Formats: sequence, C-alpha cells, structure tokens
Amino acid sequence: DPSNPTEIVDVINPVTGRVWMDRNLGATHVARSISDTLAFGSYYQWGRFSDGHQCRTSGVTNTLSGLNTPGHGNFILSSTSPFDWRVPQNIHLWQGVNGINNPCPIGYRVPTEAEIVAERATWATSDIDGAFDSWLKLSRSGGRNHYSGSFNYNFGIYWSSNVAGGLWSNASRALMVSFTGANMANSYRVGGHSVRCIKE
Repeated sequence: DPSNPTEIVDVINPVTGRVWMDRNLGATHVARSISDTLAFGSYYQWGRFSDGHQCRTSGVTNTLSGLNTPGHGNFILSSTSPFDWRVPQNIHLWQGVNGINNPCPIGYRVPTEAEIVAERATWATSDIDGAFDSWLKLSRSGGRNHYSGSFNYNFGIYWSSNVAGGLWSNASRALMVSFTGANMANSYRVGGHSVRCIKE
C-alpha cells in the first residue's frame, strides 16, 4: 500500500551474513505465529509493482496487460496459458535493486532463488516450523488464486526474482513452505504470493 508503506526493520542471518527485511511486504509486524494474519502482508503477481493489486481487498479483472504497468490496481486473473498477467510475457522484470517494477524499498530487492536456498539451508527443519523458527520468521501466508482471486492459507509461497526454465519457462520460481516441506517450485506469474525483500 503506497499510502501506508511497510516499516523497514533489518534482520541479519549470522550464518549467511545476508540482511533482509524482518517482515513480508505489506505486513504490519513480524510473524508471532505461523498463522498470524497481520504478518501475511501483500500478495504480488510476479513482476508487478506495488500498484494496489497486491492488497487483499483489491478488485479483479480478466483483462491482461500489454504493459509492464497495467495502469490500475486490480488483481489480473488468467485461467489459460501462459498464466501471466502480462502478454506478451516479460522475463526482465524484478531483476535487481534497480530492476523494472522492483516492489521493495530503496536499497532492497526481491531475492534470487540461490539466496532463498542458502537461507533455507540454515533452518533447523525444512518445513513451515523451520521457516517460522528461522531468522526470517516466515509464516503460512498463503496465496491468491490465479483464476478466481480467492485465497488459500494452507502454505506459504515466497517469490524469487528467477524465472523458471524448460517446460515451465512461462513460470517463475518460488519457495513453497508447508507442514511437510520447504522447496523451490515453479509457479505461474499470475498467482499472488508473498515477497520478502533482501538488502542489496
């Protein structure tokens, strides 16, 4: 929410030496439990800026965007390939601290897959409990469905800045945490997921 920006508080993982924001973009505070709704924050479509679409209360539209900035704050729905809010797709969004549509505060950016994997390797367990017990206090923030706009809070999904490859080249990479595991996965860019910013 541009009118109510996320408070910037740093947290350092002493093992990796990396500095992160201590809460998800759009969150009121650091997670106090895995299901702390005030810690869930916003739900970003991959590559989009903070234009209002990320708010839980944003409207929805089935009209895809031909631009990097759709010019409205609606969550764009899509139930057909390539499952992206932008057509044609643009794999060059969110790339680095000066990247197009970087939603993070100045000096911060969306983490790479490698940075997320390095972080996960420091957890006691590779699941939602390990995610919450980690320095980042990741929660079960859930996600926003790409064809209905509804929410599912059975897991946490955190975007990376990396795009997927091969048969999944139309998707991007995200960390999915649940009661049974914490793994990088391919996710359609039109889905709404959490963003945890890393300091450059």
